[in-house]
Parts: sequence; structure tokens; C-alpha cells
Amino acid sequence: MITPIEQELITVNDNDEKTGTTSKSEAHRLGILHRAFSVLIFDTEGKMLLQKRADQKYHSGGLWTNACCSHPRPDETTIEAAHRRLQEEMGFDCPLSYIYKFKYFANLDNDMIEHEMDHIFVGTYSGNIIPDPDEVSSFTYLTLDDISSRIQQEPQSFTIWFKIIFQHYMDHLNTKS
Repeated sequence: MITPIEQELITVNDNDEKTGTTSKSEAHRLGILHRAFSVLIFDTEGKMLLQKRADQKYHSGGLWTNACCSHPRPDETTIEAAHRRLQEEMGFDCPLSYIYKFKYFANLDNDMIEHEMDHIFVGTYSGNIIPDPDEVSSFTYLTLDDISSRIQQEPQSFTIWFKIIFQHYMDHLNTKS
């Protein structure tokens, strides 16, 4: 069985065109640009679902982040991967809509680097949530204002990528209005 750190990722160029594959460990050790996705889930009141990553995760353990993030496998589409990981991490699936993608670079703990072309998907869900305890230690729904306040008050409690994604999402909402 392939461990999560040995998973093959899709490497891409600045136009999100596939250039090859590499292992997750190599991509995150060397900062190789690769395809990723982030899923933002809202309840029917417009509150965003956040998960607290399990403490034993190989990086960013114990930090708050969006419903799920990961990478598509070389043999699946990004939307297929988003549905797969939402089910694996949070124990549910729901309709997802693609809204945009953007590229970012960030240094993580454990000498890891995120350099991702991140595809953002949104969905609405208010049913039962049964997260995988190896992935998630807790979860909650918060208003966008509450999230913004908490990020300002305690930025160290959130994953680096979530702070970037959240700012991009808020900018996206502001350009739509």
C-alpha cells in the first residue's frame, strides 16, 4: 500500500498544464509546483465548515483549516479527487462547484514547502459529519466574520494555506458584489 507521503502528484506549469508526476514528499520537500484542490463547505445559514487537523499529521497538525484539501491522483480529475477526499476526511459528500484556481507558495513546518496550483470548490452541506480521526480531531461551522476575527487574533491556530485561501475567497466575494 502506498503511504500518503509516497502518493504521486501531478506536476504542472504556471498555466496548470501537466508536466509530469512526482512523489508528495519530493514535491513538498523541493517546492515543486503541483495540482491541488481545496473544498469550502457551507451550511444553509452560510457558515463555513472548518476542521482541526489531527495532531499526528506529518505537517500542520492541530491547526484549523477548511473542510478538506488534497491532491488529485494522476488517474483522476480534480473534481473526482475533491469528492473522494471529502468523503475520506469528513465522512460525507455533497455537490461541489468549481469557482476558480490560483497559485501560491508557502513554507510549512518540518521544512516542507507548499507550491500549489489550487483549485477551489464550494458546496453546501448540513447533515451528519463523521470525520476520520486519523485526519481530523474536531470540526465546527463559523461565520466568515468569525473566521476573519479568529485569523487576526490567533493566526498561529490556522494552516498557512487556509489563511491564503480564505483571503482569496474573501477577495473573490468582494469582486462579485
